[in-house]
This record gives sequence, C-alpha cells and structure tokens, in this order.
Amino acid sequence: MATAARLPAAELNQHPPSPFTASLCLRPEVPGSGGGGRRREPLRRGAVSARLPVPDHIPRPPYVGTDAMPDVCPDRQVHDGESVMRMLDACELAARVLQYAGTLVRPSVTTDEIDRAVHQMIIDAGAYPSPLGYGGFPKSVCTSVNECTCHGIPNSRELQDGDIINIDVTVYLNGYHGDTSRTYLCGDVDESTKQLVKVAEECMMRGISACRHGASFKEIGQRIRHELNTHTFITDDYEPGFMVAGQTFTIEPTLSMGSTQCVLWDDGWTAVAVDGSLSAQFEHTVLVTRDGVEVLTGCP
Repeated sequence: MATAARLPAAELNQHPPSPFTASLCLRPEVPGSGGGGRRREPLRRGAVSARLPVPDHIPRPPYVGTDAMPDVCPDRQVHDGESVMRMLDACELAARVLQYAGTLVRPSVTTDEIDRAVHQMIIDAGAYPSPLGYGGFPKSVCTSVNECTCHGIPNSRELQDGDIINIDVTVYLNGYHGDTSRTYLCGDVDESTKQLVKVAEECMMRGISACRHGASFKEIGQRIRHELNTHTFITDDYEPGFMVAGQTFTIEPTLSMGSTQCVLWDDGWTAVAVDGSLSAQFEHTVLVTRDGVEVLTGCP
C-alpha cells in the first residue's frame, strides 16, 4: 500500500468541505525509467507572488480568514434535488475553468500566469477559488509539474518543452465546491510520458465506471487494478462502505513512473517524488445515481 503523500479519504462537500480531499485516493505505480525518455533537470521552485484579491461581494468558504486546517466531517453527505443542482453549477464552472487553463499550457508560460488567469475567470463568474486561503495555501489553483505529485504552488518557473503539468481547479459557488483536474502535455513530450498520462486518464474513467447505488467503494480500486493488470502498481483500496444514490465525491488516481514515496518542500504543500519520477493525475467529481453515475465535471 502506498503511504507517502497520500491525500486523506474524505468527502468533497462536507461542512466545511476541503478542495484538496477525495473520497478515494488511488496511487497506482507504473514502472519505467523514472523520468520518461529524456533527461530533465530536477524541478526547481520559483518565486511566489502575492496572494490575489477577491472582491468583497463574493461569498467565502468558512475556512477563509484562518490558516488553520478546517475540520472535516467524517459523515458522507447525501444531496437532495436542490443541492444537486448547486453542485452541478459549481462543477460546470470548474470544468470550464480547467478547460481554459489547459489552453494556456505551452513552453515559456509560468504557472503564476496560469494562476492569475484561473483566478480572474473564477471571480468574474461570481465564485471563489477554493484553494486560496485553505490552510494557508497562497494561490487560487494547484499546478503540479513533472515529479510534483500534488499541491504544487504556482510560481515564476516557466514551463519547458517536454514538461507535464497537472492543473487542479476547485471553485466555491453558492455554498458548494466543484473540483476537477487533468494532466496536460507541454510542447514535445516523449512517448513513455504520453503513455503515463493516457493510462492515468483511463484509470480514472475505469474507476468512475464502478460507481452506482449499492456498490462497494472498494470496487473503484478493483476496476483500476484491472485496468493496470499489465503493470506493476500500488493501489490504495481501503475505503469502506457502500455508495448511496445522491452522494458526491471525487475520484483522482495518480500514477507514477517510479516511487510513490514523496518529500514535502518547506512550503508545507509541494509533494515531490523522492526519485524524481514523473506522475500524472486526473480527477472528476461524480454523483451516484440509482442507475449508475453522473460525471458533474465533464467538459461542457
């Protein structure tokens, strides 16, 4: 079982909800050279600019204003019709923002520029960028480049030809969080890295296909194991209980070319693979229904 840099198991929309947690955290491991087919310089941190302002009229999540980590209720939330519609609005906005952020990925663009663009689009929609101020997180989006497994803080580092970057967008709208991420290719990316990213997305979709009323949460990990049956991998498959119609949660598998063990930078957030191996992650927010599952953060 992978234990390092593992996100805690929790629901997306609890009180207060967390933009950085998921119902299941899956850490498959794909063997390889550790860094793809080309030599890469180790990821280096850039300068982090000042926190961007949010207009006063935009409602804040309850954790904003304190750097302390909010408590997360362990109970799973089941939505009624009205709250499902609010969830859908938040998730549709998150999907649009992520789609836009992906168009900005190219060599020489900084992750700080992506953060500024994401921030502006979210507040223009009357929403709050959920990561901003969560436990002291200083930015409006997570940008995890190359060997950064999760929670990368946008900074002045320019994206380079051959990089991969996970952009994790969460928005707070009408009292609900919409959460989604994907890994993008930057410029000319080698074939082994493309395969890593492709399989990571396939694993997410395979996990989503397990969701339905009455299904065991463990089935998500079992489906992903089946997807990876030609690879060596590690999967967190511990989540107890059964799904109920009306539940929402995120599914976000992360695949690594090497070790799943991470070190945390002294910023308290950036988790980087100890061996410098690349990782890729995809994430959707889903709604369990009587007939199966609805992806709330699908592309509009």
